[in-house]
Amino acid sequence: MMDAPVTDAFAAWPQWRRDELAANSENGHVGTKLVAETARGRVWHLTLQPGERLPFHRHVLDYFWTVTSPGGGRGRSHYGDGRIVEVEYAEGDTRHMFFAAGESMIHDLENTGSAPLSFVTVEYLPGANAPLAL
Repeated sequence: MMDAPVTDAFAAWPQWRRDELAANSENGHVGTKLVAETARGRVWHLTLQPGERLPFHRHVLDYFWTVTSPGGGRGRSHYGDGRIVEVEYAEGDTRHMFFAAGESMIHDLENTGSAPLSFVTVEYLPGANAPLAL
């Protein structure tokens, strides 16, 4: 399932990025390492070195992330609706995300800073949507 584009923003994206978005429309790997999974949730670690990126992935479960990088960092995400968002993170920043039945979000994440960027992400199970296969 692809998010519907809301603008011509995709035309400015390189072809490899558009291809990756299409190929990863059902990618449920929301971190670089799944460290725990129970009937109630999944815990992910995400660590990106400067210039590294996490490929496009889809969120369908309620979740939260917390920045664990000492000093925070910087990142850029491309979203399935064509948006490109730059973010300055501080250590300890936390954001909660919620999805109703049928809702989801697809994006990538690139470390645009000069130091490692790391997060812990916790997905809640069960939820309004079935978890994506890993």
